[in-house]
Amino acid sequence: MRPALEHLPKEKDQSFVVKFFDYHYYPTPWHYHPEYEIVLVTESTGKRFIGDHISDFKPGNLALLGPNIPHTYKNGDKYYAENSKLRAKSIVIHFTPASLGNDFLELPEANILNSLFEAASFGIDIFGKTNEKIAAALHDILTLKGLKRWLCLVEILCEIAASTEVTAITKTPHIGHNEKESRRLCKVFDWITTNIKKDITLAEAAHIAEMNENAFSRFFSQRTRKTFSAYIKELRLQKAAKLLVENDMTITQVCYECGYNNISNFNRQFLNHYKMNPMSYKKAFLQKI
Repeated sequence: MRPALEHLPKEKDQSFVVKFFDYHYYPTPWHYHPEYEIVLVTESTGKRFIGDHISDFKPGNLALLGPNIPHTYKNGDKYYAENSKLRAKSIVIHFTPASLGNDFLELPEANILNSLFEAASFGIDIFGKTNEKIAAALHDILTLKGLKRWLCLVEILCEIAASTEVTAITKTPHIGHNEKESRRLCKVFDWITTNIKKDITLAEAAHIAEMNENAFSRFFSQRTRKTFSAYIKELRLQKAAKLLVENDMTITQVCYECGYNNISNFNRQFLNHYKMNPMSYKKAFLQKI
């Protein structure tokens, strides 16, 4: 079975993705992505499939996976039972070398990280005291922002790189590839970016992807872990926040530039997402600088 391409979009002003997932069961299919991944299971049990490797997982399971390694975490049958109160929770980080800075990785002091990234092509299991230390740092990184979050990621990677409490997961490197899905997803993302000021509908996106609406809706949510409408809303609000602090535009101008045709709706959506209205957000940024 060909793996599916997954894409977790970054938040505004972030070079890498940090997510806490809480599901009835892990929904992601057999998939791959071009980013490195750090994944900590915080709740649930089941089978873990990474490349050619199959093993059990439980809370505390911690791994670093290299780019494009096909993988999935599958919960046991009891998680799919009707009215089940079980939860499947995890902390996930997606990053690329560019997240750390290519010039940074060319420093001689960064050789330890470059060696770690080479080893990650086999997948790396992390256990013992290192596991405990990294798990604590992953809970911390959820609460951090900006440079402190970035420094925490670097410290996590340095800790893994220096540890002897690690082991390779697969015997040979495994590369996932699904050219058709990659082209389809990139085509949709390009279309969304170009038309963000316009009224974007699921039907139009499905047409761009050459799929029917129901199939495209499932395809998109499985690969981004967001509904299509939630992705569009988040993208528009991120653009709005960027315009507010980088341009001398009025709130109304920003509203229409980001695809909203109602200022009241724009203010409400912005407040729900950023916990302050657009004007307060702009003032807060100006005060900081």
